[in-house]
Amino acid sequence: MVKTGLERIIERPDLLGRAGRLGLLYNQASVDASLRPAPEQIARAFPGKLVKLFGPQHGVGGAEQDNMNETEHSTHPVLGLPIHSLYSETRRPLPHMLDEVDTVLVDIQDVGARVYTFATTVLYLMEACATHRKRLVVLDRPNPINGKDIEGNLLEPEFASFVGPHPIPMRHGLTLGELMTLYNEVYGIGPRVEVIAMEGWRRDAYFDQTGLPWVLPSPNMPLLDTANVYPGQVILEGCNLSEGRGTTRPFELFGAPYLHQGAIIDNIEDQALVGAVLRETAFRPTFNKWVNEVCHGFQIHVTARDIYRPYRATLALLAAIIKLHPHDFSWSSPPYEYVYDKLPVDVITGSSKVRLDLEQGRSALDMEREWADDLEAFDRLRSRFFLYTP
Repeated sequence: MVKTGLERIIERPDLLGRAGRLGLLYNQASVDASLRPAPEQIARAFPGKLVKLFGPQHGVGGAEQDNMNETEHSTHPVLGLPIHSLYSETRRPLPHMLDEVDTVLVDIQDVGARVYTFATTVLYLMEACATHRKRLVVLDRPNPINGKDIEGNLLEPEFASFVGPHPIPMRHGLTLGELMTLYNEVYGIGPRVEVIAMEGWRRDAYFDQTGLPWVLPSPNMPLLDTANVYPGQVILEGCNLSEGRGTTRPFELFGAPYLHQGAIIDNIEDQALVGAVLRETAFRPTFNKWVNEVCHGFQIHVTARDIYRPYRATLALLAAIIKLHPHDFSWSSPPYEYVYDKLPVDVITGSSKVRLDLEQGRSALDMEREWADDLEAFDRLRSRFFLYTP
């Protein structure tokens, strides 16, 4: 069974050394193997030391469903400590938020995709710690969709945003601790990033092979099945297809009232959906796009996750839909995650070229071949920061 960074410092507080007064970035998925919340566990292991808490997008309880729904600052109901929302009027910690804190602990569950905002929140926290001379320690957790596979084009610097601050691919194959170490050393953030590594995690492991309990890290990430398709299906947030928000299987379900399902299946390029099966279905979203309307679409059933490529699959699906529904399909308009001057799909993919290639009818496999060299270079780069052996 895997032992997380949280559990390691609870068992051995001396691993933190002279940590001083503690802050903690966490949410509802920050639990130990017995589902006990991180704040209470840390407060017990370090009596009188935990003084401030921080929350990411969706809030510390995961109550806010959608993007750009800001969360208010609050107080922990048990510990009575202030909770500073880092998805509020600011997404960067303000100076007063770090007052009285010597060391900021990070115990947050990432999902292995560049656009998942928790990693950027940690990056901004790391930058603030560098400015204000605070120590930052990542309590590492698994990459739930393994630390082996990578996929996608590298983000272009002019498309940097809250869902992609630096040039990495959509599926990066790193743990949060490894990713922050890469960001710090490659882009010169400043502080020495300390990581309390896990024990027992393998790079080829999916979350259900760790022995740890899955707690949804955000409201629309209910299952490991969701995380498996997310690095591709998140692109649908940038168009008028429902990505399944407002259903019980977000990102696995997708569609729109105008889709002709059989024709789409007939037009998907060979090898694009290897490791998965599309099942025709209908659904009625309770919120978000096409609310209360019947959407014709599909559920993606991943049957062989080791060979399934989510980014490729969604690009191929979009190519077929654009070809068959040129007058009904459309890209969403700004804003998206506080970017007002670029199309949301370009912000998500980190490039305008992906969208233009789709509009011009290029195949997903051809697009993959074009960015293969960049992806290989990133693979070499990331290996320098591995904390866990291949």
